[in-house]
Amino acid sequence: MVDISVSGDKLLLEVKGLDKLWSFKSHLEIPLVHISNVHANTEGISDWWKGLRMPGTHVPGVIAAGTFYQDGKRVFWDVHNPNKAIAIELNDERYNTLIVEVADPDAAMGLITSAIRR
Repeated sequence: MVDISVSGDKLLLEVKGLDKLWSFKSHLEIPLVHISNVHANTEGISDWWKGLRMPGTHVPGVIAAGTFYQDGKRVFWDVHNPNKAIAIELNDERYNTLIVEVADPDAAMGLITSAIRR
C-alpha cells in the first residue's frame, strides 16, 4: 500500500511496510505538472500479466510490486487489492504510469485532481 500526499508542487508517494522490499522503492516524488491523469478501475489491473519485471515482485492474485515493462512502457506497481488501486498517468518522468493501492481510492484521486488543477 502507498500513502499519498501533496507538498508544494509535488505528489509524494510513500510505500508502506514490506512493500518497500517487494517493490525496491520506499518513496516517489512526482512534480504535479507531470501528472496527466488519475483514475481507478484501470483496464488490465487484474490481469495476471504485468510485463517484464525490472526489478519487482509478482505473484498473480497476491502482489504486483516494483518496476515492470509492458508494451514499451515503464510502469511502477504496488498492488495487493486491485479494488483499491488507482493509476496515475505521467509525462516526462521515469515511469509512464504508477499503479498503486491506496486506503481510499476516491479520496486519493480527489487529492491529486485538486492539486493538479491549482
